[in-house]
Amino acid sequence: MALNRANHIIGGEGTTNMTETRITNSADGTPIAFEVAGVGDPIVLVEPAGHFRGFSAFDELRPLLTDRFTVYSFDRRGRGDSGDASVYYPSREVEDLAVILGIIERPAFVYGYSSGALLALHCAAKGLPIQKLALLEPPLQAPGSGPDPLTQELAVLVGEGRYADAVEYFHLSIGVPAEHVTQMQGSEAFEKMTVIAPTLVYDCRISEATDAELLGAVHVPTLVLDSQGSTDNLTGWAASVARQLPNATHRSLPGQWHSGDSNVLAAALVKYFQEPNRS
Repeated sequence: MALNRANHIIGGEGTTNMTETRITNSADGTPIAFEVAGVGDPIVLVEPAGHFRGFSAFDELRPLLTDRFTVYSFDRRGRGDSGDASVYYPSREVEDLAVILGIIERPAFVYGYSSGALLALHCAAKGLPIQKLALLEPPLQAPGSGPDPLTQELAVLVGEGRYADAVEYFHLSIGVPAEHVTQMQGSEAFEKMTVIAPTLVYDCRISEATDAELLGAVHVPTLVLDSQGSTDNLTGWAASVARQLPNATHRSLPGQWHSGDSNVLAAALVKYFQEPNRS
């Protein structure tokens, strides 16, 4: 039976700043797990590829935001405590975020990282109640490039049950040095990514579905960020997204490859989300 809103809690005790896992249901009935912490205006964090609340890209960032924002963290479909469906469409993930925003019941800030940034853009283009967006290095395909070979190869590996091979192939394909991938193998982090390897295909399909027409439909104020330690393709994509959005600002922050210093990033997000909208 479908659950209404957030009426199912997994463990934990109810408190003002709740951190227990809650379950709501997306439009297609898929359970979506989320948690809430902090006080202030609502902000939703959207995880990148290979991450979920149990292996979050936001573990350092989140506590730097909870004294100013009510922070909503959720497991994207196919990850962690969230469910999945037999067939994937990017529009389903838009519906997943829509139900989280529906629980908040007023326009929220949204911060998306990498493929999570692409999902945030899709949600904004559909007119979901988003007050402002912040995006870190959304990955784009070249215009008119057609189906991405990475998507096709990952789908084959996942279909054959070769999840570890899919995780390795994905990281090598996006530019992670081979020696770093070798070091990752056998680690707890690699094992957690392996469990959700099918969702790597989902992230690639969101990228394939992101084009100039979609970017032109995003009218909410948007801060596009990149890391000064990233490669030219990542910083170039961030600049390209910012140029194509009708109402965007582009900033480069100190950081490493495809990641930023959490303190610097938190300060940038606080400043952007709390400053008045430009007229």
